Amino acid sequence: MAAASLGRMNVAILVTDGFEQVEMSEPRKALNEAGAKTSIVSPKEGRVRVWNFTDWGEEFPVDMTLSEAHPGEFDALLLPGGVINPDTLRINEGAVHFVQAFLDSGKPVATICHGPWTLIETGRLRGRRLTSWPSLQTDLENAGAEWVDQEAVVDGNLVSSRKPDDIPAFNKEMISLFVREGARRTKDGRS
Repeated sequence: MAAASLGRMNVAILVTDGFEQVEMSEPRKALNEAGAKTSIVSPKEGRVRVWNFTDWGEEFPVDMTLSEAHPGEFDALLLPGGVINPDTLRINEGAVHFVQAFLDSGKPVATICHGPWTLIETGRLRGRRLTSWPSLQTDLENAGAEWVDQEAVVDGNLVSSRKPDDIPAFNKEMISLFVREGARRTKDGRS
């Protein structure tokens, strides 16, 4: 991955308490190393607390509350998993509308593990191909998506992955998608 390949790309990371730490921190590190600017967006003010595999972990500062954030200010979206985080976000109308705006505008979206739960609520997965933690297979199929058991799946502007062990493959595909979509949007004259 080129060091500045995502220069000037502004990526929102939508989370609340209970996101899986490694599913946010490792992709965020990869994005930052590739030149992107990442911002934690949350319905919560102040700090969000992570789930670290089997127990509560550290806290991260919220860069922007969901009520302050506008999808138009961002070029891409990252949706980490963890069970608590997406289960909370999917019943937050503002969070669902925020995610929906990225899908509707064709901006790239990356999601891992249980993160697709929030995507399901947008009603925009019919005909899409993606992966997730295995327990979401039926939920995704009921939403009209094709679920596949692969490390990382790219379908148009959407990249998905199954679990923390898949993060190296996920990061590679996420960066590739974000670079490709960023170049396409620049060529088309869109921000």
